[in-house]
Amino acid sequence: MQAKKYLVLIWSVFVLIPALPTLGKAGDLPAPTGEVLLTISGTIEHANATSPEGQPVALFDRAMLEAIPTHITKTKTAWTDGEVAFSGPKLADVLKLVGVESGVLIAQAINDYAIEIPVSDALDWDVILAMETDGVPLSVRTKGPLWVIYPWSDHPELRKDLYWGRSIWQLISIEAK
Repeated sequence: MQAKKYLVLIWSVFVLIPALPTLGKAGDLPAPTGEVLLTISGTIEHANATSPEGQPVALFDRAMLEAIPTHITKTKTAWTDGEVAFSGPKLADVLKLVGVESGVLIAQAINDYAIEIPVSDALDWDVILAMETDGVPLSVRTKGPLWVIYPWSDHPELRKDLYWGRSIWQLISIEAK
């Protein structure tokens, strides 16, 4: 496992990070080499693929998401026992990579559940795309591979149905509007 994390770090230093200053049009994000976990479409500025309709899309595999700095949020949720350490990239960092700075996100899960998340949530709070809980990778069975997590324990004002509903698990796509 350490070797894999080391390879991801090397990949991010030599491929993803140097590409950030030059991003500007479709095709400028590196292409995924593994299974695609997340597809971002809509009003994006940076992409690595084209949809069947000819629109730019950003496809992310696990290595690409792991190359983005990891953030750990220790929080209690309505679905877990006690406090859990969720880890993954900040949603704001992912949105920055694809050039989304405002608007709304339509997040969709594997089971077609969809919810609107204002981009401002990602910018105002440390919302993460959790890939692990307590160091264990999320699977479809455990609400993964991606789960939108808010820092509920740090911000009691987030403990409302509004934000619980935005905590979509089994996330597969985001459409920026």
